[in-house]
Amino acid sequence: MSALFEPLTLRGVTARNRIWLSAMCQYSCFERDGMPGDWHLVNLGQHATGGFGLVMTEAAAGVPEGRISPEDAGIWSDEHIAPWRRITEFVRSQGAVVGVQLAHAGRKASTYSPFGGGEGTVPETEGGWAAVAPSAQAFEGYAVPSELSTDEVADLPGAFAAAAARADKAGFDVVEIHGAHGYLLHQFCSPLVNERTDRYGGSFDNRTRLVVEVVDAVRAVWPVGKPLFVRLSATDWADGGWDVGQTARLGAVLKDHGVDLVDVSSGGAVAHQKITVGPGYQVPFAREVREVSGLPVVAVGLITDPVQAEQVLVEGSADAVMLARVAIREPAWPLRAAHELGLSYREAPYPPQHTRGAWR
Repeated sequence: MSALFEPLTLRGVTARNRIWLSAMCQYSCFERDGMPGDWHLVNLGQHATGGFGLVMTEAAAGVPEGRISPEDAGIWSDEHIAPWRRITEFVRSQGAVVGVQLAHAGRKASTYSPFGGGEGTVPETEGGWAAVAPSAQAFEGYAVPSELSTDEVADLPGAFAAAAARADKAGFDVVEIHGAHGYLLHQFCSPLVNERTDRYGGSFDNRTRLVVEVVDAVRAVWPVGKPLFVRLSATDWADGGWDVGQTARLGAVLKDHGVDLVDVSSGGAVAHQKITVGPGYQVPFAREVREVSGLPVVAVGLITDPVQAEQVLVEGSADAVMLARVAIREPAWPLRAAHELGLSYREAPYPPQHTRGAWR
């Protein structure tokens, strides 16, 4: 059996394989109310029928002002539960585990979607809103955000927890807290962005305090039998920024707070980042976080070939891999991987209707 196709159990949830769909923004809640619709059902559903072991939604905001764009998904009200449940029920019926990524964009909120006809911050006259952040420091090219007061920061864990409680009612198996890519929780962690002098700024413990508080609040309402993930950017790719050593250290802290897996990505905090990109370029970060924290990790980033993905697991760099852009091009990538790695149709995650695809 291929390592890619071994099941992975975290708490009471078992993914049928270790090929997982990464969260990717769709910018397709066109009524601007954060409600997922037919696009989300078909997009996520096709990856479930395509054999992915876990299907992760795009970032879903726990408060309206936490959206990256006005067209982003949300889970800030009970009205969001039924539309998401429609999707979770179908994804799970196809044998996949389904997860939701809970997010707040912070200073990168209220921006135009890639196909929204503009650049930078969406003005309030066009449906945008004032962004908030750890400090009144703008992401390059965006409007200056308002600095959150200490009391406002202390309210954020409750918003994440409320979103997690709705996610449970909507039928999600996994919750992932988004602490990467320059969004709000990452903004607090990065010394390049966080200039606060209260208990949420300065030292490592202070800069990571909000992440820990969010994790504690979510874990308190999220069922004990369901796993909790946290996505972290391993490095800011900029001098003086957040780095892999701090990421691994935070991972070790989160292990003691009920986190079950770290989703290791990188970048996004500042526009002047200098990223060295290549096949599997983030895999070494995942390996270091895994070794130091003692937590399972998932690796992501230009993992595109089945043999390459298999090697990531065999060498012990990660416990699973997440695919993004290659999954857009090829929603049934796991089926091709099974074919190329020599699995029979009985071993591969084919829906009954598609088993002819296994015939050579």
